[in-house]
Amino acid sequence: MLPTRRAVVETFLSAPALPLASRNLAEAQSAVPRLEPTPSCSDGQARTLVRGEGPYFTPNAPLRHDLAMDVPKVKRITIAGFVLDTRCLPVREAIVQIWHADENGRYDTSGYKFRGYEYTDDSGRWWFSTIEPAFYPGRTRHYHVKVQGPSGRLLTTQLFFPGEPLNARDGLFNEQLLLSISDVADGKFGRFDFVI
Repeated sequence: MLPTRRAVVETFLSAPALPLASRNLAEAQSAVPRLEPTPSCSDGQARTLVRGEGPYFTPNAPLRHDLAMDVPKVKRITIAGFVLDTRCLPVREAIVQIWHADENGRYDTSGYKFRGYEYTDDSGRWWFSTIEPAFYPGRTRHYHVKVQGPSGRLLTTQLFFPGEPLNARDGLFNEQLLLSISDVADGKFGRFDFVI
C-alpha cells in the first residue's frame, strides 16, 4: 500500500537536515517512496540553474503551503526539498515562492490561485501542496520558482517533470531542473533541492 502525501511530508519534515549524509536515512524514509537525490550534494556544489520568470509573475503572493485547497477534484502533488548553499549547508529562513498554470494550462492573472510563498525551516526544508500544471502552447509542464536566502541574491528558475513528451521541444527545459517524482496513495510526491 502506498503512503499518502501527508505521510511523505511528515517523514520528510522529521528526517535529518541532510538526509544524504544520515546513517539513519533508511529508517527515516521507510514509509516513503524511494526518491533519487536531486541534485546530489558535494562540497563546492554548483548553483541551481537560472531560468526566466516568464510573463505571469505576480508580486505579493500569500504566505501558504497549500496552493490548491479550493480545487478538490484535481490530482494533487506535494513538492518539497531543501535550500542549500554551495557548501551543502542548509539555508534557514530562505523565501521560496512558486507559481504555475492550472489544470488547463492557464495562469490566474487577477488573483493568487496556484501562487504562494513560504520560508525554509532551520534545516532548510520547504514544501508545497498543489496540483500538476498542464502544458500550454510552446511550454511543457513546469513550476516557476524564486528562492532567496536572508542575505543572498535572488534565484529565479523553473522545475520540470520527467518523461514529458514536450520537454525536448521546450527551449527552457534542462535535465538539471527535473523533479524526482514518485506516486503516493493520494497523488504524487516531487523532490528538488535548490543550491543558492
